[in-house]
Parts: sequence; C-alpha cells; structure tokens
Amino acid sequence: MKLSEVKRVLKELKVIAFQLPNGELVPNHFHVTEVGGITKNFIDCGGTVRKEEVINFQLWNANDYDHRLYPDKLLNIIELSEKTLGLQDQEIEVEYQGQTIEKFALDFDGKNFLLTTKQTDCLAPDKCGPDSHRDSEEKPKVQLVDLGNNDGGTCSPGGGCC
Repeated sequence: MKLSEVKRVLKELKVIAFQLPNGELVPNHFHVTEVGGITKNFIDCGGTVRKEEVINFQLWNANDYDHRLYPDKLLNIIELSEKTLGLQDQEIEVEYQGQTIEKFALDFDGKNFLLTTKQTDCLAPDKCGPDSHRDSEEKPKVQLVDLGNNDGGTCSPGGGCC
C-alpha cells in the first residue's frame, strides 16, 4: 500500500485499527512513534547493486490509554513528515514489536489496516539460485533396487554389503 492510499483511507475513517496476520488487532491505544523514509543500498548475492526505498511507520503499544491516535492526527503526522523529510509516494513498511521488531507490508480491507507478512527471496536466481548450478548434462538415473549391487546380486544379511 502506498502513502497516497493510506492518506485517502484515513480521510474516510473515524477510528484506526491495525490487524496482525494472525487476526488479532493491535491494541487500540497504540501510537505511531515514527514516520520516515528508509533507503537500503545493497548488493544482492549475484553481485548486482540495488537500492530500495520505503516509508516506515513504527507502531508502539504504550500504557497510555488516554491519548488514542485518531485518523486526523495520523494524517497530520504523515503530512508533516512529507513536508519535513520530502517523502514521496512509496510503499509503506510497518514495524511492530513482536518477539523482536517485526516488519510488515500494509493493506486495507475496508475496515482495518492489515499488517501482512513479508518474505525473503533470492534476487539473483539466475546467478546463484538453486537452478544456477545445474550441469548442462543430465545425471544418470539409478533405480533404488540397484544401489549397493556391485556384482548384480542382492544384498542379504551377512552378505557384507551393509
């Protein structure tokens, strides 16, 4: 979900709810403690230089039940971040405290913002993935019943093949 989509949705909501992948809702007294831009410069396993940019929201649970975050307040925080940090209309990544800091993609189901799981992947499968190391010659196929039969006989207890 891009920043422009989040802003559009916030203008239509009366309350904000974030739903975790397991279906549980983030407690409604959460705070958005950070809105920022993250740039990741890296080299993938195939040697290609890459750059990835996302907008980051950090959700935090506080014991502050009196200052619930409402859509207009989050919209103000986002707009201030855009102005101050020069944020562009990029994909949103959400950090939330699980057993460690967990990162999620963001979606919306018409009622709740959905924290969706992210997966790692090989970015250069043609250079270093599982298929990149295969020989051009096909390996001979062997029948399991033929394994261990050097003389064509069968393996039997006491026969010395085991």
